[in-house]
Amino acid sequence: MKIAILSRKRELYSTSRLVSAAKERGHKIRVIDPVQCYMNISVDNPQIHYKGENLSGFDAVIPRIGASVTFYGTAVVRQFEMMGVYCVNESIAISRSRDKLRSLQLLARKGIGLPVSGFAHSTQYTSDLIDMVGGAPLVVKLLQGTQGIGVVLAETHKAAESVIGAFRGMKANLLVQEFIKESAGTDIRCFVIGDRVIASIKRTAKPGEFRSNLHQGGSANVVKISPAERSTATRAAKIMGLKVAGVDILRSNNGPVVMEVNSSPGLEGIEKATGKDIANLVIDFIEKNARPEKTKSVRQKLNA
Repeated sequence: MKIAILSRKRELYSTSRLVSAAKERGHKIRVIDPVQCYMNISVDNPQIHYKGENLSGFDAVIPRIGASVTFYGTAVVRQFEMMGVYCVNESIAISRSRDKLRSLQLLARKGIGLPVSGFAHSTQYTSDLIDMVGGAPLVVKLLQGTQGIGVVLAETHKAAESVIGAFRGMKANLLVQEFIKESAGTDIRCFVIGDRVIASIKRTAKPGEFRSNLHQGGSANVVKISPAERSTATRAAKIMGLKVAGVDILRSNNGPVVMEVNSSPGLEGIEKATGKDIANLVIDFIEKNARPEKTKSVRQKLNA
């Protein structure tokens, strides 16, 4: 097979592991920087050009779209879909997962457990917003934040008002969520491929920190998840429309609650903690599922 990875840098751990896994299985693989692509949008012959070359003949695409280039990156993925190329995660699924508010609304509508959440932009009724999610302590998040950046724990009502006021001064969209105290600075990353959780790790925040992201200095260990947690993770990925996803779950007194569904989950932390060859499992999934008729835009044409 001829496979493309949409990634800004070949040297990134996840990208390089996928390249190695694909080559070991005998595939031709190429890393393409999505922001260096440019497109011919036409009815009969849609094209993607890259550094003066017309990209063609790919059997599958693995999108590794960074949050900062979501808009353009998903446009490139969508163009590959128009060309009939199988995309592991399709453009609409990536867009859903990147929009924190939209993803929470979709998950809530399908009955997935979530922390009590509030959403605001410029409201001056800060106290009412805080009360709406059950009061302090609570977590305030910038809607555009990633890897734990733009996430603040406000331990008192007064602190919450100050943080929300500061974010409001930035003209930023923000989420206000209940603080799941019983999770004790830990979360569970479930790596989903297809309809299965193929690996899971427990991430623990460093001392004095509540964010368990590995990018914030957290540590990771293998964890056995419950049937409820397994079901929650696979359902959340399916609701987003993602075939490969990282689903972040907190253990609350009311059962598992989803914090985020990631469309480009990193491989480094989970491979090193579990010893599993996750990259190889991703390529195996592509081999079994990469068919032109499985691309959404092609299915729509066939059903028209």
